[in-house]
Amino acid sequence: MAYRPGTRFRKTAIGTGVVLLLAGLNAPAAIGFAEEQYHEYRISRPGYLAKYGSWQVQDTPDSYRLNAIHATLLHTGKVLLIAGSGNDQEQFDAGTFRTILWDPEKNSYEEIPTPADLFCAGHTQLADGRLLVAGGTARYELLDGDVERAGGRMLVKNEDPDKPVKLKKGTGFIAPSGLVYRTTAKVTVPAADKKTPKRGKAVVTAAEANVFVEAEEEGRGYVQDRQAQYAVEGLTGKDADNVYGLAQKLTMEKQDFQGIKDTFEFDPVKERYVRVDPMDKARWYPTLVTLPDGKVLSVSGLDEAGEILYGDNEIYDPETRKWSKAPKRYFPTYPALFLTQGGKLFYSGANAGYGPADRGRRPGVWDLEDNSFTTVPGLTDPDQLETASSLLLPPAQDQKVMVLGGGGVGESEKSTPRTAVIDLTKDEPVYKEGPRLPQGTRYLNSVIMPDDSVFTSGGSVDYRGRSDSDIHKAQFYDPDTNSFTRAADPEVGRNYHSEAVLLPDGRVATFGSDSLFADKANTRPGTFEQRIEVFSPPYLHRIDEEDRLRIGRGPKRPGRGKEATYEVAGAERVAKARLMRPGSVTHVTDVEQRSIQLDVRKGDGEVTVTVPEDPTLVPPGWYMLFLADGEGVPSEAKWVHVP
Repeated sequence: MAYRPGTRFRKTAIGTGVVLLLAGLNAPAAIGFAEEQYHEYRISRPGYLAKYGSWQVQDTPDSYRLNAIHATLLHTGKVLLIAGSGNDQEQFDAGTFRTILWDPEKNSYEEIPTPADLFCAGHTQLADGRLLVAGGTARYELLDGDVERAGGRMLVKNEDPDKPVKLKKGTGFIAPSGLVYRTTAKVTVPAADKKTPKRGKAVVTAAEANVFVEAEEEGRGYVQDRQAQYAVEGLTGKDADNVYGLAQKLTMEKQDFQGIKDTFEFDPVKERYVRVDPMDKARWYPTLVTLPDGKVLSVSGLDEAGEILYGDNEIYDPETRKWSKAPKRYFPTYPALFLTQGGKLFYSGANAGYGPADRGRRPGVWDLEDNSFTTVPGLTDPDQLETASSLLLPPAQDQKVMVLGGGGVGESEKSTPRTAVIDLTKDEPVYKEGPRLPQGTRYLNSVIMPDDSVFTSGGSVDYRGRSDSDIHKAQFYDPDTNSFTRAADPEVGRNYHSEAVLLPDGRVATFGSDSLFADKANTRPGTFEQRIEVFSPPYLHRIDEEDRLRIGRGPKRPGRGKEATYEVAGAERVAKARLMRPGSVTHVTDVEQRSIQLDVRKGDGEVTVTVPEDPTLVPPGWYMLFLADGEGVPSEAKWVHVP
């Protein structure tokens, strides 16, 4: 008898005779019902399951359903689902920010107090297993026609070298005309820099900080279309001379989402957020990527005025819990950056959102040492990389990166079925076309599997699923044959704001989806998809559960470049071993997942593996150790910590 995930999969028992009987009634409703029931019957057959796998929607209590924007598998085996305000203006205005911790083994849920609006933050796992979450939402966008108060960026200057200036939210900036504009957030301006040469007069350089301001009253009378200097309300004497604001213009044009500087570490053991040193720059839609030394690079994002950061990147040190400046380089928001062997970063070209169409879109290799960037050619449909999926193909030693699908910039109707693979071990790497997807696809989620395949699912043809264009399909990509094979169709459509992660038992969990409209005619507003659907791959249906490989006792902290021996039930059947970094995904961007091939030596009831020494191949952190047999059926994972 093949493996059955118990209540995770519901089998429909109905025979073809019943279907034919109902169809014979020649009633459309009866025929539709019969077809649906026959479909359920067909996809529950053992042969179908062993070839295509199965899906199961989880039974989630209403009180724990949320708008999942971010999903991370923690080393406790639980999945952290972060919504923040969940792309819901009412929740934002009410200060309702949510995080749910889901235990897939027990299908249990826990509400986690959420200290700020982490909607559209960046995140990655630190070497000790804590999750670093940086940025989020300070203010929701206002579209053209919806802006009622003129506003824009105010550059606050402080010429006093003796003290910083702290201005609370709502501080007024007074124009030469007497009109007042108030800050939408608090702002701190450092003390000015003072240098005293051995000879001559001291030189003071003003410190500065940005803040968004808006008119204290509605109407076009507050529009300022030229640069001006603004006095700060409430300051007198020297303070009034030293502290002032500069604005290029304050308009009633569209106002984009605005980011925050807040940074937190989520402790997976104590299951709570811990506030740490904030970033220097506010960020909304940033990418966080782990470096070989365990530090984290934060790249791109929209700042506190809703403008994209033009190259102001930062590095987080988990030891000091502080940020420092990183090499300057511009990318559109949520760029897909992968750590490669040798320590350079590869930008696949995939991204998710904001930035001009003619800047920062070309893929290439970024050397942080000298801040050089070498573009790579060969990618077809280069204008359709927004909302594309990309990943470091398994095994990571091959150093191949794949791009799948994508769409045009912004609300474009364009989408492409293009896939492409680049071999970064080549002296002059070039993208080469891979097999095409069934149709043009945006928002495709791609997950590395323990058998070295890549599972891809969901997406939509049009922007945010417009015109009922969700794609209810899934497929496996085989890096060895460079081809796709079909998988079972998911019940739930997934587009914008969707995620997928590999679970320790070898299944894949999918979350979220944020359709713009709820009908084909695009007349009804869409609603956020809150159901969790889990895919059980074909390999789980090809073997009895008790016959799967089982990893027993062995070191929890295998050393780099050293052997580690584990007790294994079925050791003689082991064909491969993989270290798999757990997924941490948002906006179809997961730059952390990777699968590392391990050398294997089999013994009597035990298996010895060797962890590569290179931290650019195996960044420090927690990994899932999977063993697979010759048929590609994996064990359940054993969590190990690579220091």
